[in-house]
Amino acid sequence: MITMELVPGLKAEVSTLAEREDTAKEVGSGDLLVYATPCMAALMEGAACEAIAECLQEGQSSVGTSLNIAHTSATPVGLEVRAEAEVTAVEGKVITFAVRAFDEAGEIGSGTHTRVIVNSQKFLEKAYAKL
Repeated sequence: MITMELVPGLKAEVSTLAEREDTAKEVGSGDLLVYATPCMAALMEGAACEAIAECLQEGQSSVGTSLNIAHTSATPVGLEVRAEAEVTAVEGKVITFAVRAFDEAGEIGSGTHTRVIVNSQKFLEKAYAKL
């Protein structure tokens, strides 16, 4: 399997439909039936994962370590939500992204995200050693 080089400029986008289970009221981050900030954050992280997926070797994954975002516009249930991520820096195993989210009316959030490349098995062993 040939992997792509992990360099700034790699991009990806993912999308979903804002449904009732994605609202602040349903996920516990507020009491309104609008697209929840935690769901937007997860979509942004998903876009970041997609942007580097072809760069990871077998047995590797990436884990989110930092997310600094602003959620600037509410999205009602029923609209499509799209997140995009672009690699802005690569420092060893640490990757930094610019992330943005949109609904059908325009931008709803933006910020930065950091992920670290890990050996999946070692990472899980360390996590489960806490049990």
